Amino acid sequence: MTTALPTAVHYRVHPSPAPCPATERERVLEAPAFGTRFTDHMARARWTPQTGWTDRRVEAYAPLSLDPAAAVLHYGQEIFEGLKAYRHADGSVWAFRPELNAARFAASARRLALPELPEEDFLGSIEALVRADEAWVPHRPGTSLYLRPFMFASEAFLGVRPAAGVDYLVIASPAGSYFGEGFAPVSIWVDQGHHRAGPGGTGAAKCGGNYAASLRPQQQARAHGCDQVCFLDAATGTTLEEIGSMNVLVVMADGSVHTPELSGTILAGVTRRSVIDLLRQEGREVLERSLPLAEVLDGVERGVVTELLACGTAAAITPIGRLAGTDFDVTVGDGRPGPLTTALHDKLTGIQYGTTADVDGWLRRLA
Repeated sequence: MTTALPTAVHYRVHPSPAPCPATERERVLEAPAFGTRFTDHMARARWTPQTGWTDRRVEAYAPLSLDPAAAVLHYGQEIFEGLKAYRHADGSVWAFRPELNAARFAASARRLALPELPEEDFLGSIEALVRADEAWVPHRPGTSLYLRPFMFASEAFLGVRPAAGVDYLVIASPAGSYFGEGFAPVSIWVDQGHHRAGPGGTGAAKCGGNYAASLRPQQQARAHGCDQVCFLDAATGTTLEEIGSMNVLVVMADGSVHTPELSGTILAGVTRRSVIDLLRQEGREVLERSLPLAEVLDGVERGVVTELLACGTAAAITPIGRLAGTDFDVTVGDGRPGPLTTALHDKLTGIQYGTTADVDGWLRRLA
């Protein structure tokens, strides 16, 4: 755990002239939803080929002004990240492995032909924003301040080429549980007709197009009474890839844990990596490999697969109680959170909220 406030690129702070009244802010923090209310400020910077990254500042949260010809509106050249700031019992505020988010943001930028934001710039922006809006970080158990860094092509130009003008921003939203029920099993619809990403595409980048492609299947999942959708690979339509915005892990009766390998079509989740690290530290075998749907279904039916779980920044660790599709509908175990899923949830969130020792130094103090 890094105990001292870190040094990073400086962002000038211009306080909001009309911050949210304290009474209204406290009302929001009593029961924060996910991504519906935003803090008083936002961080931002600007890039051009001539100047590089400039104009770093924190200013009042406000609508953006975009030219109708802004390239992002026509060609979708944009990326984003998601991470959280956690309030600890002593009142301090911490981020969980933000360096990994910075690295993934840079990798997404490369894939979308956007300028890479240096790690120290990324960290500096979230630190400056959290310090400006520290009062917005909730205190209640299970809550956090969700941080959304994003970058988009703002140059006004109707031509298919990388933009010569790019904006970077960070906004923040007090958040409760991603799924309203909290740590409870979810049901998953396995979509066998749509695909999130294909080989050589943008599946490993965190860009809006991947999520736009998931919305219609998500509607279908809801229509079938399921909470989320699981995608199969585009090449064969037979192996598990991602569950909505989360990675998936399969727990076997022999104690091993299996998860789809990062083949370029799956997002390299920070939570996924952390879960794998925690499992291997305790000596458990973790296999990153191709996971055929038929094998998983057969394993659930025979008791070879004992637990299924999804993991991601927004939802942390989420047990999967049911898998359904056009020709199957199975309950995983007894439909309740399994022991390993529960232990992982408790350990991971314990580190994030400072109730479990951070022996690996994954936490970075923000305020």
